[in-house]
Amino acid sequence: MKIGFIGLGNMGAPMAANLAKAGHDVTGYDMAAVQIDGVTMAASATEAARGAAVVITMLPNGSILRKVTSEVIPAMTPGAVLLDCSTVDVASARDVAAEAQAAGLSALDAPVSGGVGGATAGTLTFMVGGDETGFNIARELFDIMGQKAVHCGPSGNGQAAKICNNMILGVTMIATCEAFALADKLGLDRQAMFDVVSTSSGYSWSMNAYCPAPGVGPKSPADNEYKPGFAADLMLKDLRLSQQAAETADADTPMGRAACDLYAQFVEAEDGKGRDFSAMLPRFEKRGRG
Repeated sequence: MKIGFIGLGNMGAPMAANLAKAGHDVTGYDMAAVQIDGVTMAASATEAARGAAVVITMLPNGSILRKVTSEVIPAMTPGAVLLDCSTVDVASARDVAAEAQAAGLSALDAPVSGGVGGATAGTLTFMVGGDETGFNIARELFDIMGQKAVHCGPSGNGQAAKICNNMILGVTMIATCEAFALADKLGLDRQAMFDVVSTSSGYSWSMNAYCPAPGVGPKSPADNEYKPGFAADLMLKDLRLSQQAAETADADTPMGRAACDLYAQFVEAEDGKGRDFSAMLPRFEKRGRG
């Protein structure tokens, strides 16, 4: 399949490489000068998109997505699929989909979970909104880039699923870090804490798969000085998207709002920028109740 891939950063580059490795004809474009094994580099986004059966975008935010797709959509062949894997606001996803559909394209919003490690290993999870026809065309690509793709309904629902999932993740990571800091001050050994909680009602992905305490549980960024697997900056972005969506939908999300405020303080006023989102644990270790 001929694929255009626009946005070859930390996530996009390994995703494009996996598609090329699987035998697809991949033409890529990025603002930065990058070279990826098996990927032919184009001089522009429109050049990468021209003649492609599927055009994949992996971009930082909704405004950049809107700008890029306004250039790319007119260059695409009717019947092709515009597959956006960025994490953006629901309104941008739906507006871009409407523009693509008006041009005779299928449009999918398919944000991912799994981080850079999942992109490299081809084990991402895709949360997909859009039409069934486009989903069926893109299914074989999802199988190469990831381990699971869930069709969540019409355009925008992929983004809705992503921000709801990450709102849960942000809240549970904060609660997990708070609990470890409290256990420390109560004299409870961290390994004992993990052994109890990981097999009891406090079980969560944040505890069991991504434990924020160094030397406890499976290997995680906590064991690598909190170098990011999923950066706190990106968690803040997703939590802000969740709160923007909650305001639009008139949904009461007090825990999501509190998590957003805490990550904003951590990233913008403390030392969280560029660290993993689980580095909330050393933050709480240093703080008292006041």
